[in-house]
Amino acid sequence: MRFKLISVSGIILVLAVWSFVTYTGMVGSLFLPTPTAVILEAKKQVEDGIFFQDIWISFYRILIGFLLATLFALPIGVMMGTSKTWKAFWEPIVGFVRYMPVVAFIPMSILWFGTSDMQKFFIIFFGVFFQQVIMVADNCKTVKKSVVEVGLTLGLNRFEVIKDIVVKAAMPSIWDTLRTVWGWAWTYLVVAELVAATSGLGFRIMQAQRYLSTETIILGILTIGLLGLITDTIFGLLAKVMFPWHEKEKINN
Repeated sequence: MRFKLISVSGIILVLAVWSFVTYTGMVGSLFLPTPTAVILEAKKQVEDGIFFQDIWISFYRILIGFLLATLFALPIGVMMGTSKTWKAFWEPIVGFVRYMPVVAFIPMSILWFGTSDMQKFFIIFFGVFFQQVIMVADNCKTVKKSVVEVGLTLGLNRFEVIKDIVVKAAMPSIWDTLRTVWGWAWTYLVVAELVAATSGLGFRIMQAQRYLSTETIILGILTIGLLGLITDTIFGLLAKVMFPWHEKEKINN
């Protein structure tokens, strides 16, 4: 309870500072709107039917892009973490591509896919896939060799050792990786929507910038932050349900 109160007090402090500097006129509304202006803008968007529509469109794009990246990154990452051959093949490719700036591929992605949702999927996929592969491979490497050796002693073949021992042992860490990468995916989604979109939270922020509608910009930023916080909390709750022993280890440590 004490830590929850500390967390809430941090949020209250930020809101208090925001309210003070805007309502007293220390910062002009052109540069930072008041909380009231943001709330009224949210009310207007809800009444116009665009608020929840933008949320759904953006969430749909990030979900599909993230799932596509995860679908390919998980098996490749697991094999990289358990096979020297797979590591030798994939590590140079992944190590090279993951340092390329995703933003630089936006013009090419528009040429390849237009401004369709496929372009958004590509940007999210490209942004998180290579990071996921490296992190999942590292997660698998943390599994103790003694555990693997026990499986081999019991007569399990290599595939069974990977499936029944390595993956299961590394799954709590892999889940934490997915939780982290999900946050990065939001960044890449907004980047894609800022440049090439006709709907979504990123598009709404970009459109507001043209008209200096700072209350709309702040509303979009806060909405993305809130959605990220909610989904991150869901990841955390699911981790407690699926990996209770891992959560107990965290507490003990």
